[in-house]
Amino acid sequence: MATDPRALNPKASEETLISLLQLDPAPIDNASIYDKDLPPLPEEASQSSSRSIKSPSPTSTSTLGLSGSGRGPIYYLSRIQRYSSYTFSFFAGLHIANTSLFPLIYQSVPYSEPFLLMARELYQTPLTEPLLVGLPVIAHVTSGIAIRLLRRRQNMKRYGGATPGVWALHHSTSSSSSHRHSLKLWPPLSWISASGYVFVGLLASHVGMNRVLPLVVDGDSSNIGLQFVSHGFARHPLPPWIAYSLLLSVGVGHMVWGWAKWLNLAPPGDWKKTTIDKQLRKRRRRAWWGIQGVAVTLAGLWAAGGLGIVARAGPAEGWLATVYDNIYNAVGH
Repeated sequence: MATDPRALNPKASEETLISLLQLDPAPIDNASIYDKDLPPLPEEASQSSSRSIKSPSPTSTSTLGLSGSGRGPIYYLSRIQRYSSYTFSFFAGLHIANTSLFPLIYQSVPYSEPFLLMARELYQTPLTEPLLVGLPVIAHVTSGIAIRLLRRRQNMKRYGGATPGVWALHHSTSSSSSHRHSLKLWPPLSWISASGYVFVGLLASHVGMNRVLPLVVDGDSSNIGLQFVSHGFARHPLPPWIAYSLLLSVGVGHMVWGWAKWLNLAPPGDWKKTTIDKQLRKRRRRAWWGIQGVAVTLAGLWAAGGLGIVARAGPAEGWLATVYDNIYNAVGH
């Protein structure tokens, strides 16, 4: 009697099981779809249905809309990330006017300094500074990190990472392919997200130099203004030029492309590879160049006033120069 050769080869059945349980996750480019949670697994759906049967009343859901609406935590975290950028954009608009537009118009740091002092009454009080700067930045960054962690958790459930037996079997069959697969469990890191993480580091160093360090050294930061920046450029020009050039380019690029994403104007991240239709490709190319042009124009405008006027204004004089020297000496600048 002839035997079935497949019955004597359990490796083939194991590979079939792996191919059925482990799929390569594909990035989602549509922001409206990406905000939604993936549908529940079969066992999760059965558990939720059994709990709903045992529930005594359908009115036991929260009145705040945080449950029973089919919207998971990713939906609300995406809204937090979006709305927190609105308040910070308001602060950024005031800041670019005070540090770039007014110096560019008056061609003088002393004449532009009063505008910065007046704007501080709006965004540098004990109440407005946390609301317009501190809390929005923290909410924006933490919600973005939380979304990535939740997405990875969903990918672990759906692509085999949360199945220890299959995962170990896959490791034993092909360690190199398993390593590549484990990397794909993380959501794709777009240029907007990557620039955001870089911008956070640059912004933290800027706040530390202009807000925290004067408080530590001098006990007060009310004397810090445009002359403080120009004094730092006059002492050692290379480090400030590098720091402020990175801050302007990365920050403006992140904010402009982020707003384009919120307004559904930005093309997908891999549009050059995935767009086949000629008309659609033409529209996406035009949108890409348009957004890039806005980012370059805004960064150039900010640099024209900040680096072209403020950075070249020269050192401060008198007692104010002594105060600035003590602050910069504390960090070896």
